[in-house]
Amino acid sequence: MAHGREIVELVAQRQDLDQFRKKNWEGSFEQYLDIVRENPKVTRNAFERVYDMIVSYGVEESGSSREKQPTYPFFSDPEGNGRDAVFGLEDALHALVNAFMSAAKGYGIEKRVLLLHGPVGSSKSTIARVLKRGVERYSTTDEGALYTLGWLSMDGDGDIDWCPMHEEPLHIIPTRFRPDALARLNEGRGPEDHHAKIVGSLCPFCRYHYAERLRRYEGDWTRVTQDVRIKRLILSEKDRIGIGTFQPKDEKNQDSTELTGDINYRKIAEFGSDSDPRAFNFDGEFNVANRGVIEFVEVLKLDVAFLYDLLGASQEHCIKPKKFAQTDIDEVIIGHTNEPEYRKLQNNEFMEALRDRTVKIDIPYVTRLSDEIQIYEKDYNRRTVRGKHIAPHTIEMAAMWAILTRLEEPKNGNLTLLQKLKLYNGKTLPGFTAENIKELREQATTEGMLGISPRYVQDKISNALVAHPDAKSINPFMVLNELESGLKHHSLITNEELRGKYREMLGVVKEEYENIVKNEVQRAIAADEDALKRLCANYIDNVKAYTQRERVKNPFTGQNQEPDERLMRSIEEKIEIPDSRKDDFRREVMNYIAALSLDGKSFDYKSNERLYRALELKLFEDQKDTIKLTSLVSKVVDADTQAKIDVVKSRLIRDYGYDDESANDVLHYVASIFARGDVKN
Repeated sequence: MAHGREIVELVAQRQDLDQFRKKNWEGSFEQYLDIVRENPKVTRNAFERVYDMIVSYGVEESGSSREKQPTYPFFSDPEGNGRDAVFGLEDALHALVNAFMSAAKGYGIEKRVLLLHGPVGSSKSTIARVLKRGVERYSTTDEGALYTLGWLSMDGDGDIDWCPMHEEPLHIIPTRFRPDALARLNEGRGPEDHHAKIVGSLCPFCRYHYAERLRRYEGDWTRVTQDVRIKRLILSEKDRIGIGTFQPKDEKNQDSTELTGDINYRKIAEFGSDSDPRAFNFDGEFNVANRGVIEFVEVLKLDVAFLYDLLGASQEHCIKPKKFAQTDIDEVIIGHTNEPEYRKLQNNEFMEALRDRTVKIDIPYVTRLSDEIQIYEKDYNRRTVRGKHIAPHTIEMAAMWAILTRLEEPKNGNLTLLQKLKLYNGKTLPGFTAENIKELREQATTEGMLGISPRYVQDKISNALVAHPDAKSINPFMVLNELESGLKHHSLITNEELRGKYREMLGVVKEEYENIVKNEVQRAIAADEDALKRLCANYIDNVKAYTQRERVKNPFTGQNQEPDERLMRSIEEKIEIPDSRKDDFRREVMNYIAALSLDGKSFDYKSNERLYRALELKLFEDQKDTIKLTSLVSKVVDADTQAKIDVVKSRLIRDYGYDDESANDVLHYVASIFARGDVKN
């Protein structure tokens, strides 16, 4: 056990004092000008900083070779070990990052509210949270450094009054001198290099201190700068520095001063006026979010009074604190809303100004099964769920149902909804190319904007984990039953027709699960390497003789005989090779073996997937009766049969991820299917 001293020493070894000094740097205005001359990126605006932060984690490409699309590892939340990772929203995130890039280049989107729009539980809040945390972390790095200013007390006591809005120190350079100052700061830089810039003017608080010193020093600006102190600015939502979050409240408690600050009545007596900036708290969400990001939760629920502030903040980059002139701000404004609220915005003619100042980015539900599975596995895995085993396919089946509820019925009558789901997930189906799948997506207008939320599925997985205290594992049926029983009380399902449709989809999922586990048990029964090799060798010998019009030597009698047509067809029929195509298939197998031989490689039955599957199914058919799995249903199992069943169970545990209890459950379930005579090859 570690003693207190050891823990202290452990922390001491890992602390970075040099980095602490960098983050807490303070200096003069002249020193800051040297920093800007050396690294003009410290003067970037909020949009530039957010965009640079995202791409600092790298840019990757996904998709086909013809249609590559950038993807951004930042949204996998690498710093948080994937806790807030966003899955399957490549198109939406690409649109969002494009908006940041456009705004960073000053193409107009920096004057807009970025509105994340989508159904409940589609990751809108998560995206905003990841961005806020990312900007916080970025400000602590050398690459993301930014600075603010304060004013040395004129009393000579050494106190510093720091800018309450954390503004850019270059604002103290008078407007008429800025072009010349910038020319010097950017001297020698090419058109592709980053240039320092000055946008905006001093906030009321700093303007007061600036004017006081200008009077004291009789207009000598150089002496004013000697009273200016500069410090490194570290953004922090908890400390309300550069990161703001605003949530609507009920109408009686809404007050626009929450956005733009309010008078400090206790200080009016000290300073004598309610228009003295020293008697004002510049602590509204717009004030504190200056230089960073402000998030508006459910932005369209805002009272109209708030919307006026929002319009000015986005278009003019200004806010109007009570009793003060327009005040410049520099921040990214992100709002999010769901579909009903957005429809209200579209139908409200009084909100036209807000509609005109928003860039809507759709954040739909995931429609790719593998991504939905990742969402749930992030919360339900061996590390987070202790004392319970999650049986194979449990999360997959829940995710499959959730995706089915979000897909539109395909217009192609030959395609089922489940097949569409599989196509979206990368499975190939005869007659469907990448172009066809792209067309399927384009034909769907509301896909991903309706359906079941991941939150509902997460709640039901949680219920299943605690609803069976004696069970050591949870299986798909436990979760699917929870999903079905919860539909009665689901607040967002407003009619019986939709409820019935979702129940039908649960039936589709159960049928798919039945096919999957039958397949797994079949493979586990047939997973006898030696038997498969013998069967394969026998098949190849007969196929070789058949294609070369030769006879086969019987290993038992030593007599030459005709190729065993019955054996060959019993294998080929397992993968639905028709009698009319058997010659083509056999030649294909022999050509494959010959090609391997020319390359100096030996044939392995596992290398030909179709033949491997056919051999497994044939071996399963031969062995299922000797194993007598159906005897599990009657619960009368002799020792020899039990030994064979235990071998199958051990293979399920070893190869497919079952534990003892879930392997038993699945064997009993499949045994009941076999007992009904429902064996489907």
